[in-house]
Amino acid sequence: MGMTAQPILRVLSGQSAWPPPAWLMRQAGRHLPEYRRTRQQAGSFMDLCLNPELAAEVTLQPVRRYGVDAAILFSDILIVPWAMGQGLTFAEGEGPRLPPIRDQAGLDALDVAGVAVRAAPIMETVRRVRAGLAAERPETALIGFSGGLWTVACYMIEGKGGGEFRQARRMMHGDPVFFAALMAKLEAATLAYLLAQAEAGAEALMIFDSWAGQLPPSAFRQWVIEPTKRLRAAIAAAYPGLPVIGFPRLAGPMLSEYAARTGVQAVGMDTSMDPAWAARHVPPHVALQGNLDPEALLAGGEALRREAACILEAVRGRAFIFNLGHGVEQPTPPEHVAALLAQVRAA
Repeated sequence: MGMTAQPILRVLSGQSAWPPPAWLMRQAGRHLPEYRRTRQQAGSFMDLCLNPELAAEVTLQPVRRYGVDAAILFSDILIVPWAMGQGLTFAEGEGPRLPPIRDQAGLDALDVAGVAVRAAPIMETVRRVRAGLAAERPETALIGFSGGLWTVACYMIEGKGGGEFRQARRMMHGDPVFFAALMAKLEAATLAYLLAQAEAGAEALMIFDSWAGQLPPSAFRQWVIEPTKRLRAAIAAAYPGLPVIGFPRLAGPMLSEYAARTGVQAVGMDTSMDPAWAARHVPPHVALQGNLDPEALLAGGEALRREAACILEAVRGRAFIFNLGHGVEQPTPPEHVAALLAQVRAA
């Protein structure tokens, strides 16, 4: 099926569609009973990410249940450092753990050339999902993704998530040569990872820079906007027409500059972004995506209807993809998701 038959890809080409297409960040995950059964079958989270059969299954589960307009590859933003050889484990209830990279020996051990080989199971998942969508729901697009460089570097330097990533910020300011060398390796690995997903069948790519909002404007330009611009240009050179969605979470008013300078086809709005402001300040050729509060989705009822209606009203007339401002919360009842999608489709 051609690109123009898929609502998400029409919007990413700059067309406005109403009602807008919709998918949800973290739509394949712990709020679904079918996911929990598959996760139990797989074992650990990493075992699930690296099992193409089961990872493809959980990627397709929300498509089958909800009829969302996009499937997003089930994986993790830390697959890239893992594929470079940095150790990665997920402690139950504690999140990811990595041996921190803060010296030359740690930097030298990172193997960019080995990324494609180690990430091969992920690419097999992409191929399986693409085949599954072609057979079951060809109007649904497949989105691949990576983490943004700043966000992934934070985890690589700190060795874990959460907090204010002080070690990463101190290194950025205090040891800029080492930090730039780390970012250069990470950029090369991220590009290889994204291009491999495109080759395997991803029809759009998304870059999640979850901690972009921690940076002051000058550093935001250097370590969020400029790397994203280079990644986008390299993707366009290799796969002309392949759209990229950028998500610089908590960017605030920097979102408009990010949208104008990076060359992405859409920007994700986080929960704190006023969609009416974004509709005025983001260049009109760049689509908007977002940005319902996941807690409103969890609450359901009138709160959910009101919040969704406000977003829809603010972006009417724009190229827009309905989504959340962050991921679906684990306790969210599936019927709340179904009710939200019904409201969006009736807009």
